[in-house]
Amino acid sequence: MLAQLLKEYEYELKAARNLSKNSIRAYLSDLQGYVDYLAEREVRDPAAITKTMVDRYLMTLRKKKASAATVSRKLSALKGFHQYLVDERVVEENIILKVHRPKMKKRLPDILTIEELEAILEATKGKTPLAQRNLAMIELLYGSGLRISELIGLQTRDLHINQGFVNVTGKGDKERIVPIGSAAASALKRYLEDGRLQLSKAPVPDVFLNRFGRPIGRVGFYKILRDLTMKAGLDKDVSPHTLRHSFASHMLEAGVDLRYVQEMLGHADVSTTELYTHINKKQLIAVYDKYHPHAKRSE
Repeated sequence: MLAQLLKEYEYELKAARNLSKNSIRAYLSDLQGYVDYLAEREVRDPAAITKTMVDRYLMTLRKKKASAATVSRKLSALKGFHQYLVDERVVEENIILKVHRPKMKKRLPDILTIEELEAILEATKGKTPLAQRNLAMIELLYGSGLRISELIGLQTRDLHINQGFVNVTGKGDKERIVPIGSAAASALKRYLEDGRLQLSKAPVPDVFLNRFGRPIGRVGFYKILRDLTMKAGLDKDVSPHTLRHSFASHMLEAGVDLRYVQEMLGHADVSTTELYTHINKKQLIAVYDKYHPHAKRSE
């Protein structure tokens, strides 16, 4: 019975929820593990599932060294499935609401200094089509805080360079407008008018192409960024998300309102954006000493 209900829930996710294909695949994978766990214990009727069973299932995940974030994600999938069972009147209550969510440590994101970013950009510069492409990609990631999936998913119709923005399709296929700075706009124009035309003579909708004229992939860009980081002489593991983190942190340190940064990043919850509000304590003290009228310290 549970297996059939999961299949029906799959139709629900695809038809009625504004979710990406990757999100649906992740939900179903998490739920299949849960249903398989219950089936091994001969529990196939949703009405027979108890909070204790769910707690034990989560305990098996922890014993397998699953992180708190992974357990929390799987619990969210379970919550949605059980709510579906309530909505369909298969069960009377969503027992997942009684299950405690694991506490997660909020890890501060890694960021680059302005000097480190300049070093990467300097390593990117060149006149070849690939160099022009790489510079445009780095400038967009750091200049607008895009996710790597959003960057490689850009199509020419999404670009409004003269107006100073791009249309981005983010998580859950939600669209948003993201401003681009003059450096990114300049790099994009140069790439589109020169480098991209050399990479592909045929008309293709994707903005960023590999050397074969096909859309560049996530793995391909990771390799590019790793090589550029090494060329810049940085002993750091820099990912596309590092550039996104750096964008957010530098914007907030410059005094941009948290809500504006949230909108540009495409965060549904402002608490996610608040992770970027970490400021070096020495810098904070220096600002206080400089501006507060009672901050003068006695010698």
